[in-house]
Amino acid sequence: MATSQPGGAPLSDDDARRQLRRAVIASTVGTTIEWYDFFLYSTVTGLIFAKLYFPKSDPLVGTLEAFLIYAVGFVARPVGAAIFGHYGDRIGRKATLIVTLLLMGLATFAVAFVPTYASIGIWGAVILTALRFIQGVGVGGEWGGSVLMSMEWTRTSAHRGFAASWPQFGVPAGLFLANLAVLVVSTISGKSFVTWGWRVPFILSIVLVAIGLYIRLNILETPVFRRLLAEQRIEKTPMLEVLRRQPRDVLLSAFARMAEQAPFYIYTAFVFTYGISTLGASRNLLLTAVLTASVVEFFTIPFFGHASDVIGRRRMYMIGAAAVGIFGFIYFALMGTKSPGWIFLAIVLSLVPHSMMYGPQAALIAESFTGRLRYSGASMGYQLASVIAGGPAPLIATAIFAYSHSGYAIAGYILICAIFSLVAAWLMGDYTNKDISGDYDQLHRMHRRGHIRHAG
Repeated sequence: MATSQPGGAPLSDDDARRQLRRAVIASTVGTTIEWYDFFLYSTVTGLIFAKLYFPKSDPLVGTLEAFLIYAVGFVARPVGAAIFGHYGDRIGRKATLIVTLLLMGLATFAVAFVPTYASIGIWGAVILTALRFIQGVGVGGEWGGSVLMSMEWTRTSAHRGFAASWPQFGVPAGLFLANLAVLVVSTISGKSFVTWGWRVPFILSIVLVAIGLYIRLNILETPVFRRLLAEQRIEKTPMLEVLRRQPRDVLLSAFARMAEQAPFYIYTAFVFTYGISTLGASRNLLLTAVLTASVVEFFTIPFFGHASDVIGRRRMYMIGAAAVGIFGFIYFALMGTKSPGWIFLAIVLSLVPHSMMYGPQAALIAESFTGRLRYSGASMGYQLASVIAGGPAPLIATAIFAYSHSGYAIAGYILICAIFSLVAAWLMGDYTNKDISGDYDQLHRMHRRGHIRHAG
């Protein structure tokens, strides 16, 4: 793929490689910051928000109410995908990513200053809900641009899975930083964590936003988008166009994520409620275990992204979905022992099957959409899963456990999600090592009429 500077002069091989490195770093650092913001809220919700904002409710009901606010962020994510997918395909990947970073960061910073129920009653929860919605809009527009920024700077198709996996790396990195911040502040503040300590990690987020903004301002627009701009192939309404031309791919992308989304938020958000209130585990044990699990993903996500370049995107993804379905039962068996050692092991291992899906996922989804509609299509498909899987998962897990008092019932829910993902991934096209620089939505229309078979 030929690459050029904004003025039209072609980039040398060294300059192109330098831009790829910058794009990967900018995407990874940016997504790390955005996911730090998002997971920080998740962690604190499971630990104390029920006590602070719903103190008059029964503990279980208060937890459900707190997770309802948590779920608002997921409902907002498709809204963010629609808004920023439109602008990402209209004005470019870079400008859109700068706005999403600012939106997410400022909303997270503001959470630090929300008064509790004791100060302003239910209005504290109302303000939290509004800020959580803004967070969701920001992160909803973030993922698509970050993945495309890395993938569209990759000059050879043989490494797209690996390159696109690096923005995914931002998830465990953000999870690590969020849990580390809470663990450190929890240790320092002690009993004061409930009164003021929990606010400190939210305040610190503004520093990370400044760093991310500086990095993102110093990258070039992707070659793919610049070529679309030069050839005047920019769609006026890309989100409507992708829903008209490739609705099947949007839905398959969403359902393919069920086995990755739902268990992840059970293992990283619901685990705090389940571990503390049911198993009697310490807060610091759970935080340390989730920290360790996120460090393991630092290595496993890029590894499985690379593996998808070797054995095929769809095949790697389906192996991961099967592993997720099986591991849920192992996880709750280990957790059910109530032994700190086994609980720690269960949490650390829980994100390995997730990595098997999450590593190849970015390329699998983004490659499914033609270039001029890619930001919109990939973002919407990815974020719809937040509504059907990620957001409801802690709520569903809490409700299932309240009814059954069994972790294995939650494992059954995870297995059902895995089956959905296996079927959806099997129906998706596989574009591993294929040219995706041109338009191929005509191919999709023919495919739906049965004239040709799936790619790959």
